[in-house]
Order: sequence, then structure tokens, then C-alpha cells
Amino acid sequence: MASFTKITSHAVVIPSENIDTDQIIPARFLKVLDKDGLGKSLFCDWRYLPDGTNVPDFPLNYAASEGAQVLIAGDNFGCGSSREHAPWALVGWGIRVVISTSFADIFKGNSLKNGLLPVVVSQDIHQKLLAAQAANPKAQVTVDLAQNLLTLPDGSTTAFPVDSFAQHCLLHGIDQLGYILSFDDKIKVFEAAHSYAS
Repeated sequence: MASFTKITSHAVVIPSENIDTDQIIPARFLKVLDKDGLGKSLFCDWRYLPDGTNVPDFPLNYAASEGAQVLIAGDNFGCGSSREHAPWALVGWGIRVVISTSFADIFKGNSLKNGLLPVVVSQDIHQKLLAAQAANPKAQVTVDLAQNLLTLPDGSTTAFPVDSFAQHCLLHGIDQLGYILSFDDKIKVFEAAHSYAS
């Protein structure tokens, strides 16, 4: 998992509320055994026509969205089923941060374990972000995870909450198993000191 310290990027805006995980990654794509390629199926039913061509007015298909690492979404993002594939697909497309006024709890937990940072902002900040992106699709925001600070295109800043353990893992590019393995030497010393004869 790639480490996360500070990201400066323009944003994709999908302002719909209550976007559920089946819209983020439809159930028919859950049969895969790994994460590779899931980004191509992100928002598949909104993003592509039945013949596989792009829906011209879907935000991921805008030329201005190319290279964006930030998604600005509507309220209650990631509701629905608990599929871990949803954050996998977002990260696979290139998104590292989702900004919303609220997230479904399970989606939020899955995101933090898979290199995707959910940033909760107030309604006022959310509206400022939407207005800035509408005025300039290439307007940039900066997300500083070490400082828990979001910088808006106008230079103003706002703090955002993040679980301290999840923050540590994201900053170091490790998942929960990676965190445990970082104590491998100490675990071996402990086991050697507490070994029992069979």
C-alpha cells in the first residue's frame, strides 16, 4: 500500500447523495481474486453505455478529471453493502481521498484499511469546494494527513478528523498486518524468552 503524507490535486465531483457501494462497483465485479483492474469498473453502470462507450456527461469521463486523486462526493457516500471492492476500485482508478459531509461507517473503515482517506467536512466547506470546482475544474486542494488539514482552492484551511491508528498506517503505507509485522523482532524476542518445552 502506498504511503500517504500530503496530496495536492484537482478533484472529480460527483455530488449525488447516498451513493452506495453497488453503484461504486457493481456486484458482478466482485468475483475477482485481486484488486488489479478494478479501477476500469469504477461506477461502471453510470460511466459506460451498454455498448461499452463512455457516457459523455459522467464526471469520470471529463477530460478535466484525468489524473485527479480527489473525489468530492455527496452526503452518505459508500452506503449499502460492506464490499471492500468499493475502495479498491476507487484507489485503482487513482482516487486517494474522498471528501464528503458523511460516510457510511463500514465503507469508511474499509477505506482506511486500503489506502483511501475519507475526509469529513462541514456543509459550508462542502459547498465552498463545489463552487470552486464549478468555477475551475482544475482548482486544487491539498490534503495533509500528518496535520489533519484540508486546504481549499482559495487558500483557506479546515481540520478533519481521522482515527489515530488509521492515520499511522496510512502515513507509513502499511495495513493492519503490516503494522503487526513491524514488531516482528520484538515478537521473536518475546517468544524466545517465553518458549515452553513440549
